[in-house]
Amino acid sequence: MSTENQTCLIIGASHAGAQLATSVRKEGWEGKIIVLGDEDVMPYHRPPLSKALLTGEKTADQLDIMKAKVYEKADVTFTLGVRVEAIDRDAKQVTLTNGDTIAYNKLALCTGARVRYLDIPGGKLPGVHYIRTLADAQAMQAEVKEGNKAVIVGGGYIGLETAASLRKLGMEVTVLEMMDRVLERVTAPEMSEYYAKLHGSHGVKIITGAQAQELQGTDRVEKVICKDGMALDADIVVIGIGVIPNTELASQAGLTVGNGVEVNEFAQTSDADIVAAGDCTFHPNNVLGFSLRLESVPNAMEQAKTAAATICGNEKAYHALPWFWSDQYDVKLQIAGFNMGYDNVIIRGNPDDSQFVGWYMKGDTILAADCVNSSKEFMTAKKLVAQKVTATAEQLSDTDFDLKSLLS
Repeated sequence: MSTENQTCLIIGASHAGAQLATSVRKEGWEGKIIVLGDEDVMPYHRPPLSKALLTGEKTADQLDIMKAKVYEKADVTFTLGVRVEAIDRDAKQVTLTNGDTIAYNKLALCTGARVRYLDIPGGKLPGVHYIRTLADAQAMQAEVKEGNKAVIVGGGYIGLETAASLRKLGMEVTVLEMMDRVLERVTAPEMSEYYAKLHGSHGVKIITGAQAQELQGTDRVEKVICKDGMALDADIVVIGIGVIPNTELASQAGLTVGNGVEVNEFAQTSDADIVAAGDCTFHPNNVLGFSLRLESVPNAMEQAKTAAATICGNEKAYHALPWFWSDQYDVKLQIAGFNMGYDNVIIRGNPDDSQFVGWYMKGDTILAADCVNSSKEFMTAKKLVAQKVTATAEQLSDTDFDLKSLLS
């Protein structure tokens, strides 16, 4: 069936939206491709916002996901600075907040996620920052001053990456984490200890078991008051306490929504003419053996390719192994797999040398691997995890042992 006179409408202009727009053309879509974005800029890479952009190592115009000529070649139309208010599945059209309507034949939801706000007194004072958009990072960058004090609420990856960047820029940095250790929700105690030491060696003060209760200041934020009464001076406050998937449009349209917009292995929602991809989706993964929602650039890009194929009737199941990365100071962490359910951690190498691997095990099976400055091991780890390889502690901890010999 020809799609020449049809419209593929994509809501969301970030990693998933940009990839889907170009991929759907490659898959054979002949009609219009329209991308709606709520920011005023073309799709850009988000990971550098807390790192290279914040430190000034990169500029905003170096963050483009794709060059303009790529979109031009694919004949993709971008409508930026607009928000979708509602989806009418019966009429097959969306309504924008300005009242305009746009018809579609196929619809893609690439709505991503938004920051989780800290709802405490003083939370909206000037000088309080979150990092999710280019505008967020630029606003913070404008307030960075060497020697000034920054308090970061949240000891997850975004908080620690921001801490590293602000230290590079000469700020005094304190990280508040309400759990007993940094990265507690996502990694093993051994990794938490390593990162706590790493940041300590760069002059970052980490306080665990600390919960921000109030932000104080006259014209802008000046202090952070914790639940136990501890008060910290602050010239800026950065809050990184997670994100919330943007599922409201899908929910209001009557699509199946749980911990994200629920899709099948072909990125198809409960409506055959609507697909979804990226951080907003809850999807099955037969490599892991369960369904999940991922906040990951590789996931957004690969799932978008699957969604594009589905739109064009070329079903290609998406079941990729999740992987992630984090850059802090001169340390690159690469993560293969998903460590949920592990019962043991095996260390290969010496954390004191900042080059090691933490293997997450369930019995003798490798579930995941945290690879610190170990890119070669990371490439092998992805295959070991995907193949659900079994191994002994002696094999995995021995730096002289050839990991590739475990592969079938």
